[in-house]
Amino acid sequence: MDGVTALGLTAGTLTTIAFIPQIVKAWQSKSTGDLSWGMVTTFSTGVLLWLIYGIWIDSLPVILANAVTLLLQCGIIALKIRYG
Repeated sequence: MDGVTALGLTAGTLTTIAFIPQIVKAWQSKSTGDLSWGMVTTFSTGVLLWLIYGIWIDSLPVILANAVTLLLQCGIIALKIRYG
């Protein structure tokens, strides 16, 4: 693995795991009122587009980071729907 790929994987890991505390907080508090639908949908759309881009350019760090982030965002969306 070259340095550029390692850097991309590290950056992707850090930005992806940043969503875990939000999901944990929403799950524990059963509240997502402080998350706006505008932010959630805009961010999720952007992540989906980054995933498509990563697939298009065949970039493993971009694909992995955005695939996992999109799954986490789906969790946030599910909690937002459930707890409003």
